[in-house]
Amino acid sequence: MKKLYRVENIVASISLKTFIPLKKVKKLQHTQYNPEQFPGLVFRLPDLHVTFLVFSSGKLVCTGGRSKADIHNAMHRLLRELRKANVSVKTPWKIEIQNIVASGNLNRNLDLNKIAYGVEETEYNPEQFPGLVYKIPNSRITFLLFGTGKIVCTGAKKIEEIDEAINKLTAMVNKLK
Repeated sequence: MKKLYRVENIVASISLKTFIPLKKVKKLQHTQYNPEQFPGLVFRLPDLHVTFLVFSSGKLVCTGGRSKADIHNAMHRLLRELRKANVSVKTPWKIEIQNIVASGNLNRNLDLNKIAYGVEETEYNPEQFPGLVYKIPNSRITFLLFGTGKIVCTGAKKIEEIDEAINKLTAMVNKLK
């Protein structure tokens, strides 16, 4: 079956288990560090569309990747850059996916009013926002639904969770027809 969505962004956390001297690292290209505003250093890899928040504790938050492989490649680039600032990481690190954001299209118009009245787990106020918020029951996954059939999915930690949630979403929409 053809996928009805595309992964737009993955948010991941990584622990390097080592102290990172942010004042040294801020000298690298593509960094921003203003500790009065925010305790972490922002490190961008513009060609990969990936951004890291780097904290002195060695904890990282990575955004912008569209796959675990994207994040893995960006991590290797970050580690090479850190070595330029005489910061080496000797301990193994692991990527932990915290959230996957995907967008898609159900290829049909949706009657958002009908969904809002027919399904309990929804929020819809078209005067404030044109999309309907639908929370999959017993799940951390939430959808934004638009009348055009376009959808945004957030809250998954695995691609399989998105597949399962979209199956539940389409079953719910079909049931209301």
